[in-house]
Amino acid sequence: MTRALWAVLWVSVVSCTAVAADGSVEKPEWAAHFARFGATGTIVVVDERQVPSSTLVFNPERSTRRYSPASTFKIPHTLFALDAGVVADEFQVFTWDGVARSFAGHNQDQDLRSAMRASTLWVYQGFARQIGEAGARAYLRRLDYGNADPSASSGDYWVDGNLRISAVEQIAFLRGLYRNTLPFRVEHQRLVKDLMIKEATGDWILRAKTGWEGRYGWWVGWVETAKGPVFFALNIDTPGRLDDLPKREQVVRAVLGSMGLLQKQ
Repeated sequence: MTRALWAVLWVSVVSCTAVAADGSVEKPEWAAHFARFGATGTIVVVDERQVPSSTLVFNPERSTRRYSPASTFKIPHTLFALDAGVVADEFQVFTWDGVARSFAGHNQDQDLRSAMRASTLWVYQGFARQIGEAGARAYLRRLDYGNADPSASSGDYWVDGNLRISAVEQIAFLRGLYRNTLPFRVEHQRLVKDLMIKEATGDWILRAKTGWEGRYGWWVGWVETAKGPVFFALNIDTPGRLDDLPKREQVVRAVLGSMGLLQKQ
């Protein structure tokens, strides 16, 4: 084989397995999964099925850019509410106020499980009112969550306000939650993880939460396997608004599927 051909092959290998200063590996081939569904964005995957773990990233520049967490914030927000005592447990019922909202699943009494599953905004707006901005700021700083800024001139601070977090930071938060090492009671962390279950088989458990700000959307969570967890945080643009929302799960499932995950027997 000629030196020129060897050089071409070496450049190809390096370009596909470029290792960043933080040890993450860029995955340009995952562009095909985004293209398949017409999506633009980033995904960070931390695979702990082996030691040491590997951090895989598509679009690393965007992976460190902060965005409003939108409804992914319901994960830490539930921890805040439990810690503050504004909700006792998963059985407490929140009575619907009778105001008809655009999503039918919100127009009924709720508990923590249904509020997480249906992403019921009015339940969490109630938590925010009771916790207050100063309380939220203290919790955010304790958690070191994104920019830890719960201020807002109008609307909800986790959607319309100044709170921001990156995909990389979402992963750091999720890894702490998985290990019960966040600065909250272990039983509260275990409850939140239970509320996050989306699917389960005999081989894996998927815990995840979507989020949508209007201009962009999230899907974050992890897959638990016998060999260890695999964490993910996806952020994509949603210019088509509601029509683009299915792309969040579609892209993640395609990426994880290429890694042999979420496959049902």
